[in-house]
Amino acid sequence: MRDLSGKRIWLTGASSGIGEALAYILAAKGANLILSARNVTELNRVRLACRSPDAHKVVPLDLEQYRGLEALAEDVWGRFGPIDVLINNAGVSQRYLALESTMALDEKIMATNFFGTLALTRPLLKKMAARKIGHIVTVSSVLGLYGVQTRTSYSASKHALRGYFNSLRNELYGTDLRVTNIYPGYVTTKVSQNALNAEGQAYGKMDEGHSKGLSPAACAQRIVKAIERDEAEVVVAKGKELLGVYISRFFPALFRMVSARSKV
Repeated sequence: MRDLSGKRIWLTGASSGIGEALAYILAAKGANLILSARNVTELNRVRLACRSPDAHKVVPLDLEQYRGLEALAEDVWGRFGPIDVLINNAGVSQRYLALESTMALDEKIMATNFFGTLALTRPLLKKMAARKIGHIVTVSSVLGLYGVQTRTSYSASKHALRGYFNSLRNELYGTDLRVTNIYPGYVTTKVSQNALNAEGQAYGKMDEGHSKGLSPAACAQRIVKAIERDEAEVVVAKGKELLGVYISRFFPALFRMVSARSKV
């Protein structure tokens, strides 16, 4: 397994949830972290709670403002690099029907989840390619494998990530550049509270599924294991959402009937 001690790892969405849990595990393994999200106060809280806090850096960013991310990536690499592993974990979800949506909402979700991720990844990937080593990890969702109601644009953004990074993996075949896609199911994070409603505001409530989901620590442990093992694709889920992965793949008509009637 790959030893992460001493590796420089850039982690987005590090201020809470899965990202926060990843920060603690990676720091405990001796990694040197660059912690990114929008909330600087929370990023500093996480940094100080990590093992060897002085070894880690805080770099605030907003993925929605993706046109400025290439310059940011260049600056961060110059100050703190080289980057050994990039973990694309930040994103935003939704809790509204397609008929309630607007283009502005769809654009916001795609900008944050898809274009923001690409804008940060590409400049780092070029530098990794010059070094002939590096690892890109993208935390997607089981909704990057199938779709359900009230998650139309969110699911589309996660499907887009899967298509992009699976294709990228093929382009990098035969090199020492690695691509790992992670598909979590329900995890007890604030993703539903922070999800957008039809007015573009925070949904403000925790879904029942998330309240009964995996702990962020358990999810993060599996993600770190995938990084250490250079795994290509990993589903981190249990119960109905894990079953949904297999039913949607092998019995799509059954999945359409059952999922349309499910409370999500």
